[in-house]
Amino acid sequence: MIRRRTFLTAAGILLAAPLQLRAGSAPRLAAIDWAMMETAIALGHVPVAGAELIRYRADVKEPKIPDEVVDLGLRGSPNYELLQLVRPDLILSSPYYTQYRSRLETIAPVLSLTFFVRGEAPLPRAFVALGDLANAIDDAPAAARVGEAAEAALDAAAARLAPFRDRPIALVDIGDARHMRMFGFDSLFGSTLARLGLTNARSQPTAFGFMAPVPMEVLADMPEARLVVIGPPPLAARRALARSVLWHALPPVAQNRVHALPGLNPFGAVPTALRFAAELEHALTSGPTTIA
Repeated sequence: MIRRRTFLTAAGILLAAPLQLRAGSAPRLAAIDWAMMETAIALGHVPVAGAELIRYRADVKEPKIPDEVVDLGLRGSPNYELLQLVRPDLILSSPYYTQYRSRLETIAPVLSLTFFVRGEAPLPRAFVALGDLANAIDDAPAAARVGEAAEAALDAAAARLAPFRDRPIALVDIGDARHMRMFGFDSLFGSTLARLGLTNARSQPTAFGFMAPVPMEVLADMPEARLVVIGPPPLAARRALARSVLWHALPPVAQNRVHALPGLNPFGAVPTALRFAAELEHALTSGPTTIA
């Protein structure tokens, strides 16, 4: 069984050669959006500055951000004075921060790419973003190299996960003992699940990342599913679930088909998709677990 870090290394995502914006000069990138930030890192160029790096290191973890990267503060309220001081050649943003674009453009050109569109699978857009960003910094071969490695890694993972195609998978994030969020085909995790050849138990769209909280009893309508819980539930929820008659009566729980993944960023890019695939493979091949 391939280990998670080995999977990511094999993908080549974190080992790409540094990019060149022009001869002898590496581009100075500043990232407001996290999906854009990890796309830049995947291509081999770590931004000189990024937003909310403390939370990024806690929530995203990989790809890693070196300590010397300047923290620009909140994504929704970056420190413009500090951003100007780091002298970026290009600012990486997304439609989530459209209201700040004109202010950002007074400092440097802005590249804003769309990863999430209502009713569409995000993973193909994340691959397109590799090429768009690589073209913007004049290194198209980097996108081809990284994209090919990522596709090969996903192909290999799909082959290894073939034995788990016998049941649909319910991808959830548990909020409390009675409610959860579900990841559909229009989420990064749902679209990666499809890329791996696995069936999502939730066929309806879920608004990019995950839908508004739904009652836990929805899982009763998915009696054949494997339940994959992304991120540890809050402590109070775990304690309540341990005492919950409803929870223990749900078919995936009663029949020991629950698997747990660590916390992952639902609004990530290709590196997060690869990490999700690796963590999912590890969880499924390691066998069921108990979360409450």
